[in-house]
Amino acid sequence: MRPVAASALARRFEDSTLEPPVSQRLRMTWLLTLGIPVMGILLLIWGYSQGIFGSDASGIMPAIAALAFASLVTGYLGNRLVVSSVVDPIRELQEAINRVRRGENDVQVDIYDGSEIGVLQAGFNEMMRGLRERQRVRDLFGRYVGAEVAKRALEERPTLGGEDRKVAVLFVDVIGSTTFAVNHTPEEVVEALNEFFEHVVEVVHRNKGVINKFQGDAALAIFGAPLPLSDATGHALAAARELRAELKDLQLKAGIGVAAGHVVAGHIGGHARFEYTVIGDAVNQAARLTEIAKTTPGRTVTNASTLREANEAEQARWTLMKSVELRGRSQMTQIARPIRPTLADRS
Repeated sequence: MRPVAASALARRFEDSTLEPPVSQRLRMTWLLTLGIPVMGILLLIWGYSQGIFGSDASGIMPAIAALAFASLVTGYLGNRLVVSSVVDPIRELQEAINRVRRGENDVQVDIYDGSEIGVLQAGFNEMMRGLRERQRVRDLFGRYVGAEVAKRALEERPTLGGEDRKVAVLFVDVIGSTTFAVNHTPEEVVEALNEFFEHVVEVVHRNKGVINKFQGDAALAIFGAPLPLSDATGHALAAARELRAELKDLQLKAGIGVAAGHVVAGHIGGHARFEYTVIGDAVNQAARLTEIAKTTPGRTVTNASTLREANEAEQARWTLMKSVELRGRSQMTQIARPIRPTLADRS
């Protein structure tokens, strides 16, 4: 009857009165399978003692033996059924829990019991719906703010403010986006930007970076925050080189700037709406270097101080160039760009 019960309880388990509680079910099973046969035996013995069956007991003994045998059989079968009605759903719940431990999140059990066991089955399904919803929100949250930021926000209670962190910042800005938008439909612009940023996100994540934000036709990536990263500068420079190769055949072209330094990383905004971001000179330098990169061969640049903080293998893949004056700065900044892959391989 379990499939029938599961179908009946599928929609409105809360209003179901299909089965009695487990305690009442156990008492009824004992009464029907053991209590009544034993009472019959006792009545036969009492009748014999009162002389109801006469002085000859040969006729009553087979009846007593039959009732005793029947009580043993019905007691065994009844006990098996009642044990199965309790143990089977518990085993199903145990198996479902083990599947959840293995990473499955689409687990569900059938509700075929109207007693406390059914409450457990319904509670497990409700719990799984909550877990799936939580996972969906976490995935969606991670797509907006980054998986690392989302994980940290869910594990800790985010507060306004920040902390001093040593990070590397990679800034990517599309070249000629205004002209491109004028000469193409909005649908074509969005499609081209999505294709462009798909490569940016993939390369940044592959090099252990975090996409902090998209600013129209630009993207800001951070290496070393919110989670610490060993050799953040080396990872950022490697990501810049890979991006140069990934983006060269796309319709949209971009300048790429990398800078490293101390920033304030944390949640900026108001109590009702804030975001995780970084503020500091390294961010400004990366943006200014991106402007220089747009007119530099290879369209990828960094500064000499950032290059010196990277590992030796990564430094060998860049070459120093002239010094320029970045917008908003009075001092000259020596820039560097990646060397050709063939020369890097030789070195």
